[in-house]
Amino acid sequence: MDTQYFIDLEDRFGAHNYKPLDVVLQRGEGVWVWDVEGKKYLDCLSAYSAVNQGHSHPVIRQTMIEQVQKLTLTSRAFRNDQLGLFYKEICALTNTHKVLPMNSGAEAVETVIKAVRKWGYKIKKVPKDQAEVIVCENNFHGRTISIIGFSTNEQTKDKFGPFTPGFKIIPFGDAEALENAITPNTVAFLVEPIQGEAGVIIPPDGYLKKIRSICEQHNIVLILDEIQTGLGRTGKLLAEEHEGIEADVTLIGKALSGGLYPISAVLSNTEVLGVFMPGDHGSTFGGNPLACAVARAAIKVLIEEKMIDNAAKMGKYFLSQLKGIKSPLIKEIRGKGLLIGVEFFPDIGGAHRLCEQLMENGVLCKETHDHIIRFAPPLIISKEDIDWALEIIEPVLRTGKI
Repeated sequence: MDTQYFIDLEDRFGAHNYKPLDVVLQRGEGVWVWDVEGKKYLDCLSAYSAVNQGHSHPVIRQTMIEQVQKLTLTSRAFRNDQLGLFYKEICALTNTHKVLPMNSGAEAVETVIKAVRKWGYKIKKVPKDQAEVIVCENNFHGRTISIIGFSTNEQTKDKFGPFTPGFKIIPFGDAEALENAITPNTVAFLVEPIQGEAGVIIPPDGYLKKIRSICEQHNIVLILDEIQTGLGRTGKLLAEEHEGIEADVTLIGKALSGGLYPISAVLSNTEVLGVFMPGDHGSTFGGNPLACAVARAAIKVLIEEKMIDNAAKMGKYFLSQLKGIKSPLIKEIRGKGLLIGVEFFPDIGGAHRLCEQLMENGVLCKETHDHIIRFAPPLIISKEDIDWALEIIEPVLRTGKI
């Protein structure tokens, strides 16, 4: 069966809510993946940073096999022997007081919205149903109805209303705008430390420190969505560490399982998650023993194999080499660690065709916002791998073709 056979199956039976590149992958190992016809590619997307530890990491994979043979799901009606250990280890690693595990990034966002609203009513004494959460323009926090309601991407919202009220939108990277938007009913500020889906938009130096201070002054909860930037992607365990701050609540997911199983988590101080009582929130699969065992292994290899240090070192090298490419097509190149965005001038005709050129020559990446390509390979990538990729990337970025 060839590539077109599988593409035809998807087109015939699947909802057309994605526009993937026409490559059908069958196997992955480390930074490499192979399609159904045996062609090898360097993965420079990492499943949107869910595969930070590399495809099918042997330690995580073996842990998953062993746990599957013992126990996969109990629901939270009963306890299991992996949940408490996961709590203890993730809290120690991230200096967290309380954890609430879910399955997806969007679920983690929905969870924290509920938590900070209840915190606002119970602790801050905001009047009933008046709680406000401040968010940023060009944010991406997921695709549920509540979340898309405070998106500024019109396609994301088109014909899906009505939306959940209670959100105020301000410019990203503007601490003064946050200060001006706060009212007595503000309960939280939800923000990505780097806007990944928007095209790797990095805020001005000192921004995180300023918003940390503003949130403290006004008694509002600072929520950092680190679902894409966390767990080593930017060369630190969490992107907040680049400015030496700690959020009140941090959201993680994606690489929390190394790409082997869905799991996300809300990491919080005791005051915020302490407002939840039995029956307030839950998930059948959230905190299941398989997810927790896999997450424990994923975190372990991330630290023990020094993947975060490698992300910092290789990210600096990759970024410097990309910035050395002289091209009339490129408007700006920016990045932190192994999260790198290459923005092109709008008149190039879209970045999708450039991604197709790269794919045809063995490098997989994906455009975002039509004119930006994001490079985010697994954190285990080597200098030799990067140099190999650059031989393909350089002519495409310089001329628009190989």
